[in-house]
Amino acid sequence: MNRIQKFFTQIKGLLVHRFFQVLLFIILGLFAYGLMFSNVKPERVQVELFKPAEQTIRSTKTVEDTYKTEQEKEEISKQVADVYSLKKEYAKNKVDLISSIFDSAIEVNKETDPDEDHKEDEDKKETVKTDAQKVSILKEKLTDEVNKNIEESVFLALVQADEDELKIAKDSTITAVNNVMSSRIAASDVENAKKKVVEELGYMSISGDMKKASTSLARTAIIQNVFFDKDKTEEQRRKAVESVEPIRILQGQIIVEENQLVDRDVYRQLELAGFLNTESTIYPYIGLLLFIFLTFAAFYYYFYYSVSKKDNKYNQLLIFSLVFILSMATMKTVSILADLKNSNLEYIFPGAMAAMLIKILLNDRLAVAMIILLGSYGTIIFNGDTPGNLDFSMGLYIIFGGLTAIIILSRPNFKSKVLVAGLLLSLINMAFVFSLIFIMDSHYTRMEYLYYASAAIGSGVGSAVLTMGLLPFFEAGFGILSSIKLIELANPNHPLLRKILIEAPGTYHHSVMVANLAESACEAIGSNGLLARVGSYYHDIGKTKRPHFFIENQMSEVNPHDRLQPETSRDIIIAHAVDGGEMLRSHKFPKEIVDIAEQHHGTTLLKFFYHKAKKQDKSTLEAAYRYPGPMAIMKEVAVIGIADSVEAAVRSMKHPTPEKIEELVSFIIQDRISDGQFDECDITMRELSIVKHSLCESLNGIFHSRIEYPEPDKLGQKVKE
Repeated sequence: MNRIQKFFTQIKGLLVHRFFQVLLFIILGLFAYGLMFSNVKPERVQVELFKPAEQTIRSTKTVEDTYKTEQEKEEISKQVADVYSLKKEYAKNKVDLISSIFDSAIEVNKETDPDEDHKEDEDKKETVKTDAQKVSILKEKLTDEVNKNIEESVFLALVQADEDELKIAKDSTITAVNNVMSSRIAASDVENAKKKVVEELGYMSISGDMKKASTSLARTAIIQNVFFDKDKTEEQRRKAVESVEPIRILQGQIIVEENQLVDRDVYRQLELAGFLNTESTIYPYIGLLLFIFLTFAAFYYYFYYSVSKKDNKYNQLLIFSLVFILSMATMKTVSILADLKNSNLEYIFPGAMAAMLIKILLNDRLAVAMIILLGSYGTIIFNGDTPGNLDFSMGLYIIFGGLTAIIILSRPNFKSKVLVAGLLLSLINMAFVFSLIFIMDSHYTRMEYLYYASAAIGSGVGSAVLTMGLLPFFEAGFGILSSIKLIELANPNHPLLRKILIEAPGTYHHSVMVANLAESACEAIGSNGLLARVGSYYHDIGKTKRPHFFIENQMSEVNPHDRLQPETSRDIIIAHAVDGGEMLRSHKFPKEIVDIAEQHHGTTLLKFFYHKAKKQDKSTLEAAYRYPGPMAIMKEVAVIGIADSVEAAVRSMKHPTPEKIEELVSFIIQDRISDGQFDECDITMRELSIVKHSLCESLNGIFHSRIEYPEPDKLGQKVKE
């Protein structure tokens, strides 16, 4: 164990105590707080009225500019025209009045000029009235207000006209008045309206006096019918004022440019945004502290309650902490450089590095959580040192890039191709950056677009390069077996694999067959198929010490065990598991591979040599002929153990059929269950059933029926024929 491993082992020893777990999260929180402190610290600026600004000042929050809002409301209110309402009832009233006057005149004429048929009775005979009396009677039928507005000549003309003439005049006058009064007549239009009604009555075919009387009545009836409506005007102005959107100073908006004169309007905006407030506030610091507490409380809950295996929990906690510290330090460095150069250098930040490392070293769930955490902190760190401002576009960029990296690395073909994944991520990053630019409708030059594209590509490639560079340190420090490490171990040119191939070719072929069987079965139950394959390659490495004592490497028919005592044969066979573990340890192999070599036989019984010894000595104990173990703990080890026995058994069958293969696999699995070989492993009966089905499918594909070719002599004879 190297120094790095020893160091981290000591730390993991401390993390057994909850106090040190909490202390670690406190340290991480303080580290994050220290990095983001300057990004939330309220900014105080030195500005003076009617003097140029020393720096460009952006608003740190969104506030309403009440002064400009009120100005806008007043301007909008002034633009609303006065509302004038048409009094439609005025036309009806005037028509009714004209009609009543003419009707009253007709009644007066009937009352004062009785027909000749009613003059026979002198007692009842009425004396004919004079015109003055008729006018007096007519006025009595009308109101004083009406009488006051009508000329005397009009009354005289009315009482002198006959009934037919009055009816004609009535109809014409009513029609003319109704036509004119139906239109809008403002105070300034009354005289024109009266001229219009006179023009309409000019074509009336009645006597001159009656026409003049009708014209006078019509002119009297024409009045203003459009009046200023205060209520409606106020309502329209209220609606207009309510439609005015509050004028706001937006977060991140430039209030004043560098060297721009600070006039009263700018000074007022600076005051609204809080830049002229000399009173200190602690709210930003409290908000940041609360935000960090909430995020790390969630992670503490996950690590404390969700991860079951203690050693795995502490490994995950330390790796997560180191990747977080490294990523946050990189993020802060990039943000400082971006501020110094006053450019959008932040897009080059390799945010996907953290997601790649956690994905490869730990799991997808923690990788997603890490990238969400970095994205949320990135909105603060990349705020351009504008306190209170949050750069959500950068947060989205980090989260999107990290999630994309996780998805790309989830594909089997990309497990060992981190650089290829980084190149693909670069293209996706570039597309995402342009999507943000286009959504925000930002206009840039070609060089600026090229700059953004280069930064996005640099982010993707940089993430991949950093991941590849850091992986060996994490693997060495924590003894982690990553997919990349497994693929390296699966290389046929590895010295130990070449040793098996050269010194024990039969064992090599057997190991490859077991690898094919175990990988398929593990993937079927959701376990690590790649670990099962690589572990199978090395599970019998111990046989290279005495290769000819194992039947698959015996080229001749002579079996050395025929000349040996059962105890000696037992020791040689059992030793291959122990020897394999020691050889792998000496070559610094990962613990998982060593466990596979030592545990794939568990504590199973060497039945052949046990029964052979039993025949020689009835007192032979069964325990003496069992492998020392330990029994399988990982599911992958359990599956490899089954595949190892199954492959050897099926290979020894003369004519394997699907039925025989299924019967044999079922027997081997059931025998291991009865023997308690899975007691320390969390593999379920359902998973064992799936393993059985997978093994049968693979074996049927390997040992399928083949065409039976004739013997060489018979084949030559047929060719001659």
